[in-house]
Amino acid sequence: MSTKSPSIPLNNGVQMPALGLGVFQSPPAETVGAVEAALRTGYRLIDTAAAYFNEREVGEGIRRSGIARDAVFIETKVWINDYGYEATLHAFDKSARKLGVERLDLLLLHQPLSSAFDRTLEAYRALEKLLADGRVRAIGVSNFMPEHLERLLSAASVVPAVNQIEVHPYFQQTALQRVHEKHGIATQAWSPIGGIIAYGGREKTPFDDPTLLGIARQYGKSAAQVMLRWHLQKGRSAIPKSVKPARIDENFDVFDFELTREQVAAIDALDTEVRGGPDPDSITLANYSRAIPEA
Repeated sequence: MSTKSPSIPLNNGVQMPALGLGVFQSPPAETVGAVEAALRTGYRLIDTAAAYFNEREVGEGIRRSGIARDAVFIETKVWINDYGYEATLHAFDKSARKLGVERLDLLLLHQPLSSAFDRTLEAYRALEKLLADGRVRAIGVSNFMPEHLERLLSAASVVPAVNQIEVHPYFQQTALQRVHEKHGIATQAWSPIGGIIAYGGREKTPFDDPTLLGIARQYGKSAAQVMLRWHLQKGRSAIPKSVKPARIDENFDVFDFELTREQVAAIDALDTEVRGGPDPDSITLANYSRAIPEA
């Protein structure tokens, strides 16, 4: 197994590991061990969020791993309850304190909060301030659609380095990714192997897709590994989530094979254009309010 992920150059020159560990819905009690296992395997990117309520455990896992802080790319996200200029500056302080670090590698706005986009713009202005002050190395957004990005770019001084969005073979958001390419924004895929589809209880999921399984058999790999390889060859970052050491290892074992052009095209053709997660415009303070504690 390779022990090193390739990197993606962000639009400000920062290098971000292409493959990382996501901890969405990872129970805090299991997060420390998952992060330790991932770093032992070779991961150097850990993605969390204030609204996951496991930032403290992510920080503890990094410390227990023995890997130097500067060798680990840490990213987290500000939740909508903490949008607004001063509130977002304080949100950074809360996250940094829980993670046990003074500087973050990447800080994202978790949702566009379409119902109060002025607060979103103020939150992003705070991210720009944190970037200028050297408290974060890069800033970006998550779940922003083309219209959200255009509104943000019309007011922002700094182009987001990353937009973290739902991308997997069954939901590829190709039009949005073209907007990213136009503006030099890196695409980072959450639910990169379609776990959100399986979680939603749908009858057909990427894990048992005949096309993916057929390609997997040719390389002695799993469908999940084929999907992760597809992301990497398309130039995306991917953050698969698991708390099981064997699955964490498997998800990282994707650097010893390469999909053909025809295989990539076959996976591209699986797009159903059906979202697995919530529509970003449905995320409001009325129905997704989550107070982020100080400690």
